Amino acid sequence: MKVGDKVRFLNEVGGGTVAGFQGKDIAIIRDEDGFDIPTLVRECVVVETDEYNIPKVRQAATPHADNRFRGEQATTESRSFDDDEDAKPVTFRPAPLERRGGEAVQLYVAFVPTRPDHLDESAFGLYVVNDCNYYVRFALYLRGEEDCALRCEDEVEPNSKLFLEELDRDALGSVGLWAMQAMVYKRGKGYAQKPVYDVPLRVEARKFYRQNAFTANDFFGQPALLVPVVRDDRPVRAFTVDAARLQEALEGGARAVRTEERPRRSPARKEERKAANALIEVDLHASELLDTFAGMQPRDILEFQLKTFRETMEAHRNERGRKIVFIHGKGEGVLRSAILKELKAHYRTCRWQDASFQEYGYGATMVIVG
Repeated sequence: MKVGDKVRFLNEVGGGTVAGFQGKDIAIIRDEDGFDIPTLVRECVVVETDEYNIPKVRQAATPHADNRFRGEQATTESRSFDDDEDAKPVTFRPAPLERRGGEAVQLYVAFVPTRPDHLDESAFGLYVVNDCNYYVRFALYLRGEEDCALRCEDEVEPNSKLFLEELDRDALGSVGLWAMQAMVYKRGKGYAQKPVYDVPLRVEARKFYRQNAFTANDFFGQPALLVPVVRDDRPVRAFTVDAARLQEALEGGARAVRTEERPRRSPARKEERKAANALIEVDLHASELLDTFAGMQPRDILEFQLKTFRETMEAHRNERGRKIVFIHGKGEGVLRSAILKELKAHYRTCRWQDASFQEYGYGATMVIVG
């Protein structure tokens, strides 16, 4: 039993979370109402435990930190123990517990503020979070134009997190140039082979000043900024937003409507669409209009989508009978409602209806220019 475990009382109704101990026999159980109840340990039974609530601290590779670095001195120290069994060091390490659903590799780099209420003055704890049943041997390094520089390397056990260091403000400027290489494996048993991962970590420094960048999570008792490295066995390619490029796009640099980048018709149908009154498809999904939209506010994305809609309508406003299908997706209906509002306000001579359900489901609207 340890702090953070959820327990229930053995001889009475109720339970809670272990908040601490009084000596070795009494546990302080905090119930759901926040009251602390001293209870004998033998009268509690653990119903849920979480290995993440005890972070493992990375050991520095000093001459005395590990037998691999001790050399002759390790031999001398080992001979200093006598034959008394109580004087011998404990070398047994229990095998880490595996959990159901933990066979897919899930790996994160986490930043935890030391002063979450004052981010402008806070330092940040740097962790590696291993949310799978594999050991992970990793190397975190700084990417340069011609070479790279190793920052740290270590191993993190299955279903656990490893504290690396505390970063001050001066160290955050280089975070966007970090990358991680990772190799996963199991000890003492067979396992499914996984690839070696090499993933860049593109983290914007301005995120460390935004309160909403730090969110509640399963690994820490406070909000943290989690940067995914591997999800479901696949490396995650993080994105950044170029502010200048975004501003240019919102002010008039929208890309041309993609009518033929993702053809849905046969070559014959493609040629037919080039005719005067052929159908035009415009995909308004943000992922189709922008190379990246990470960091954008929902209102910015919506405004960009509507800007593309308006530009398309203006380009074909005089082509009576022209059919234009705007693919907006089903979602919560926000974009569709905004499009219908635009049509009613500025394009009253046009007709509109739901596009073909067989081809687009409920996620598209067809406009007939009038």
